[in-house]
Amino acid sequence: MNESAVFSKNVIDVIQERRTVKKFKTDPVPVETITRLLDVAAWAPNHKLREPWRFLLFTGEGRQKLADAVAADLGEDNKFASTLLHNPVSLIVVMKEDPRQAIWDEDFAAVSALIQNFMLAAWSEGIGTFWMTKPFFYSPVFREQLGIKPGEKIVGLVYAGYPEVVPKAQQRTSAAEKLTVFDR
Repeated sequence: MNESAVFSKNVIDVIQERRTVKKFKTDPVPVETITRLLDVAAWAPNHKLREPWRFLLFTGEGRQKLADAVAADLGEDNKFASTLLHNPVSLIVVMKEDPRQAIWDEDFAAVSALIQNFMLAAWSEGIGTFWMTKPFFYSPVFREQLGIKPGEKIVGLVYAGYPEVVPKAQQRTSAAEKLTVFDR
């Protein structure tokens, strides 16, 4: 880990200091830690407390199951599968899809907020994350390998682990440049 990285529990600091981490140490992250962070993340706002999420966690030798599911779709010769085996934790977040568009939208926002909460909670404890989406999430072969049923959406795959490299901050556009104020 970059020794100059400072991890804070102040929410504003955590939001501004969090980075997308793509290089992790090989040290495992205990399942209990991930479970505790998911319990914190579940405080995301979700309409009528529907809690429309579930999780698939791949650690240790279990990472091979995820790599095999990717290989079943992309073929054995793909570098993505080897990445999965190198990262200490891979977490797939799945949303139960409601056929009513307004509820689907609310649930998707809730699951996205949960993922962000997870990433912020992890960062506050010195654990880096990387949230991604991939075309193979829609593959029937990949989904069947992992027991993802029709009517479920993979909202993201989150890598997690202790950072080997913490990237520098990227500049953000000021909210004032994107803000329209109606005050009359």
